[in-house]
Amino acid sequence: MNTRRQRGFTLLETLVALAILAIALTAAFRALGVTAQSAAELRERMLGDWVAENRLSELRATAAWPSPGVSEGSAEQAGRSYRWREEVKPTPNPLFRRVDVSVFGPDSGEHAISRLSGYVARPLQ
Repeated sequence: MNTRRQRGFTLLETLVALAILAIALTAAFRALGVTAQSAAELRERMLGDWVAENRLSELRATAAWPSPGVSEGSAEQAGRSYRWREEVKPTPNPLFRRVDVSVFGPDSGEHAISRLSGYVARPLQ
């Protein structure tokens, strides 16, 4: 009887290799999904930061002297609508007011995607 060894992989070796490949590809696709979701969240936060910065810049540019309290409004950024809420508080120095701006995304409900604090100065007379 002639017993020659065949070269190549057995069925069991091939199945083990395919199982390892499937696990590795699943992990890679999951990592890509998480990366894409993180990028979308970072974009949303960045746009929220711009809305808050624009609100503070608008108060400074118009030399507004906002009265203490809470006000709300909306702004559009990158084709999306964002709600903002600003809370104006007095400071120990009567020439300054603290302004806390919170920005809410279209899908964020009451969860702020961005918060920014700044100060406005009373215009000199």
